[in-house]
Formats: sequence, C-alpha cells, structure tokens
Amino acid sequence: MSTAVPPPPLRIDGDTELIAHIGHPTHAFKAPLIYNPYFQSMGINAVVVPMACRAEHFPSFLRALFALENVRGALITMPHKVNTVALLDVASPVVLVAGACNAVRRDALGRLVGDQFDGAGFVRGVQRKGLVLRGITALVIGSGGVGCAIAASLAGAGVRALRLVDANPAMAEQLRARLGLHHPDVEVVTGDRDPRGCELVVNATPLGMNEGDPLPLDVSLLSRDTFVGEVVMKASITPFLEAALARGCRIQVGADMLFEQIPAYLEFFGLPGTTPEVLRAGAFALGEARPPGR
Repeated sequence: MSTAVPPPPLRIDGDTELIAHIGHPTHAFKAPLIYNPYFQSMGINAVVVPMACRAEHFPSFLRALFALENVRGALITMPHKVNTVALLDVASPVVLVAGACNAVRRDALGRLVGDQFDGAGFVRGVQRKGLVLRGITALVIGSGGVGCAIAASLAGAGVRALRLVDANPAMAEQLRARLGLHHPDVEVVTGDRDPRGCELVVNATPLGMNEGDPLPLDVSLLSRDTFVGEVVMKASITPFLEAALARGCRIQVGADMLFEQIPAYLEFFGLPGTTPEVLRAGAFALGEARPPGR
C-alpha cells in the first residue's frame, strides 16, 4: 500500500497571485503542469493560467494585464517573444542580444521588466553536468529565438569564442553584431559548421522534430571530448544525440533546458526557488510518460 502523502487541495482565493502564460495557440502548453503542482505542494498561493492571445491583440493585452494588482508576472511564448521586446520599459542584456523575451514582471516603479531564460536553462544544465564554460569555444547551430538566447547566455557565462550558423546567414550575422555590442570580448564568427576545436556544440534548430530530418552537422567530425546539447524535446534522445553518444560524447537532452530554466523564472518572479529534480517529480506525478515540453 502506498504511503505517499497527497498534495493539499488546490486553493484559489482573493489572495491568489496569477502568472499568465501567454501565447497562441495554447493547447500544447505544458508549463502549468509543472508550475502548478510545485506551487500546490509548497503551499504557494499562485497559479499559472494559459491565456490564448492573438498577435494583433497582444500589445494592448500585455499592458492591460499588468494593471491587475494580483498579477505576479507573465510567461511569454510563441508568437509573442520578439514583439514583447518593444513593449518593455527595462530589458536584460540577454533580451537585447537575443531580440526576444519570454518573461515579464512589474517592478516597484510600475515598469515592465523583461528577461529571457531559454539560454539560462541551457547554460545551467550543462554547468550542472560539469562543463566549464569559461574560456571555451562553442558552436551554436541556429540563430532563431532559442539559438540567440543560448548564444547570449554562453557569452555571459564567459566563453572565449562562438561559432554561429543558420540556414539564413543574415540571421547569424545579425546575432553576431548584437553580441559584439554587448560582449565585445567574445570572438564571434559565422558560417563555420565544423565542430572540430569546439568544446560545446548546440543544435538550436528544429532538426530532429520530424522523422527523416537531416542531422545539423557531420557527426563524424565530433570529438569524444565535445559536449553536445539539444533543444528539440519531441524525443529524449534525438537522432543527433544518438549519433553523439555513439561518438562517446557527453550530452544534454532538450527537456533539461526547460526544467533548468524554471528555477530561474521563479527567482525572477520573486517566488521560492526549487530544483529541476523536484519539478520533474511533480510533473511525472501527473502521469507524464516523458519530460513534458513547453
């Protein structure tokens, strides 16, 4: 017979604080399945609520949302991450480099403050696995929203050099220019997909989402000393990670980035912190067969 203590009943009352999870569509949102069990188990009187908002209504909605005094903050997802930047009063350096924002709160002066935690989640994950980032060279494949955020966070963590590659070379060049403004000490080159000489390689593209997708690079060039990270969460071990493991590389799966960034979100919102292990346990208690995606 199980002796597990059931969580306290969910309580929503006049003191409940709201965290809006804004995007469109919302049917695939998984964040409430991670945050809300944690809040419930810890007795935190807060709730994450999915809010489906189309792009044309988003600017007015975001400002109206923060007129509510019991809103603790907002999680921002597609298609609003880029458009949020222009709506902020204060943006973090990561937001300015990434050109996208996925978390907003109101400060004591009533200003909308934004940050970006995709990159922080990735960096926290590889650091907890023992990878020292200061002074290394990293290859980031993909200069979209998540690739930009990861590159910005790697620069902030002290990497020596970044190699940026994107199917649209102009996007990689734009990211290189933004990194130069905020991290002039980091050597940044674009267009070089060769992983040789890199201690870290990141697939920040959707390659691996669909069966038959090509691998993001020639895996025969991977050294066994290279750490390989992934952002795709459709499967825990993507074909790219499977190939990296076959080369003897250490890896980080895509879902780790999600679970690692949630503690950073909680800190940003001024809520009690936790660990990825606690969050995973709560999510799995809901019957998730695998680490949930966004």
